[in-house]
Amino acid sequence: MDITALFPFSTEVGYLGLGLVNFFGSLIPFIPLPGFLLLATMSVGDQFNLHAIALLSALSATVAKQIIFYVSYEGRHIINEKTRKRMRPFERLVKRYGAAAAFVAAATPIPDDLVYVPLGLAKYNAKRFFVATLTGKIVLSYSIVLISHNLGLSLINPLLEKIPDATTVYIGIIIFGIMMSAVVVLLLRLDWEKILGKFAPWTLDENNDK
Repeated sequence: MDITALFPFSTEVGYLGLGLVNFFGSLIPFIPLPGFLLLATMSVGDQFNLHAIALLSALSATVAKQIIFYVSYEGRHIINEKTRKRMRPFERLVKRYGAAAAFVAAATPIPDDLVYVPLGLAKYNAKRFFVATLTGKIVLSYSIVLISHNLGLSLINPLLEKIPDATTVYIGIIIFGIMMSAVVVLLLRLDWEKILGKFAPWTLDENNDK
């Protein structure tokens, strides 16, 4: 299968299409892959301005992640107190390294919502989160654009050669999203007082909430 089978409309969707695909792909937890692939596809050749698509991709993804951050921020109110107590040491950990964690999560193709959800629960500073995430997304978007533009799709197409059709890719993306959502549920259920008490005892100190 060729990557154009995933996005046969890539040359027609234009900048608005890229923004929408990237926004909704980033808004659904753990499923940013369609946006990455479309950005890579549009970076090949000279039909689109490379700076425009890189910045548009970064901004649309950041806005989506900001929404996830705010949902997590407000969602802490519906989590029972027992779960909140277990989570507080982990929240203190990610809050201390919030900006760096948000940047690394945004600048690398890791499941970044594993970082963003705890930052929201920990009531991390929203402005710092936005700046760190946008900066990281710009780095990631430019990396995808420049690599795809200069090397073409030679790095991606070999990975798709043994895949029969686009449906297989979409099913794989959905399964991956479900698996990562299960990981978040696991994070909420772990006893972080016991885990971090051994390695980062300062996370047990309630004074670090200030």
